[in-house]
Amino acid sequence: MRHMRELELPDVQDVMLEYRKIKLLYRSALKEIGTKLEILNDEFKLVHQYNPIEHIESRLKTDESITRKLIRKGKEITVENIQKYIDDIAGVRVICSFTPDIYRIVDMISSQDDIEVLKTKDYMLNPKVNGYRSYHLIVRVPIFLSDRVVPTKVEIQIRTVAMDFWASLEHKIYYKYEGNTPEYIKKELKECADLVTFLDSKMLAINEEVRSIREENKE
Repeated sequence: MRHMRELELPDVQDVMLEYRKIKLLYRSALKEIGTKLEILNDEFKLVHQYNPIEHIESRLKTDESITRKLIRKGKEITVENIQKYIDDIAGVRVICSFTPDIYRIVDMISSQDDIEVLKTKDYMLNPKVNGYRSYHLIVRVPIFLSDRVVPTKVEIQIRTVAMDFWASLEHKIYYKYEGNTPEYIKKELKECADLVTFLDSKMLAINEEVRSIREENKE
């Protein structure tokens, strides 16, 4: 088996050129998931007078990131391995208002007949050591081409506005240290993550109180 360090540069370039031909699938999968989420959000608004989704972001993994990930996994750089071993080529991030919205969105996605949930990781119940909290799903959606249907994987990350704020800045800070983040910085970032968790709980409690008052006023 040949890995990137054993491959000639033209070989890698040929593989990535072939991969670019199938990027259409992943771009289409992002559109498919994005459209579904927008429709579900609109429906939720109509039925419950409330939008659980603040906004939706999407991205395709870069060629460089894909090759690095295959090397870390010890896999040969081929188009087949790109599709088989990398689950997050297409990524969607769903930012919602409150923590219960995360599970509402998970349920809405999982109930779609044409979405197959392959993997889930609940970092809400089991946060990472650094304090990261979110909910990840790997799903597969059918992409209808002119001559065939191609099931295509998408990673979906769901988190609150507060969690997204922390995750974004934490990533930037870690990037500056190039993997050599001092322990005291890690500790302070973890403390910030705990504060974000408290903030989410506090905002949820306030929202529930406001909703309760509104319900009482209707009676």
